[in-house]
Amino acid sequence: MIEVWTWPTPNGHKVHIMLEEIGLPYKVVPVNIGQGEQFKPEFLAITPNHRIPAIIDPDGPGGQRFALFESGAILIYLAEKTGQLIPAEPAARYRCLQWLMFQMGGVGPMFGQYNHFAAYAPEKIPYAIERYTNEVKRLHRVLDKRLSESEYLAGADYSIADIATFPWVRNPSRRGIDLADYPHVRRWHDAIAARPAVMRGVEVLSENQRRGAMTDQERENLFGAKQFGAR
Repeated sequence: MIEVWTWPTPNGHKVHIMLEEIGLPYKVVPVNIGQGEQFKPEFLAITPNHRIPAIIDPDGPGGQRFALFESGAILIYLAEKTGQLIPAEPAARYRCLQWLMFQMGGVGPMFGQYNHFAAYAPEKIPYAIERYTNEVKRLHRVLDKRLSESEYLAGADYSIADIATFPWVRNPSRRGIDLADYPHVRRWHDAIAARPAVMRGVEVLSENQRRGAMTDQERENLFGAKQFGAR
């Protein structure tokens, strides 16, 4: 059984959804990032980057125990392990991977920076908020154009590219986005949100999602100087 070291964030949801879609049994190991559990030695032994999610597969390559971090790498690993949700044909496979990388290098970091400066930063910096507001809108326009041409991000079939991107696009009002302005993204979002495996995946640890303002201790654990001393 695969261990998933995780917390209910968009990056965590990617892996929860993937495991539900492919049907592999898994055990959730909660890592409360607001309480600083990502700095514990047992977690750092899996991921030196002290970021969720990470997995341990007791039946990894060669039948050996295998630990892996970075959500995009985990999606590729699970897709290749099961032969699901990644195209086999080379050109289609690379289209899938390009949209996965678009999420990893664009959607996730830029949406995350918006969330930080608009919602979590103790000082509201107008330039930063404007910069990331504009980038969030631009990335939605890129997605909308792609989804005007294709049912899913990689083509006609649902794939890990969609699984990676969906958790960041859901709850758009948190980023000041109205999906009515991006009708192709809305069509795609609603179709994915209705999938039973997706519904199950976003419920994993949902009782632990933050309600209300971030505490000073949570802010320190997520953004403070402790980040620089973790080993």
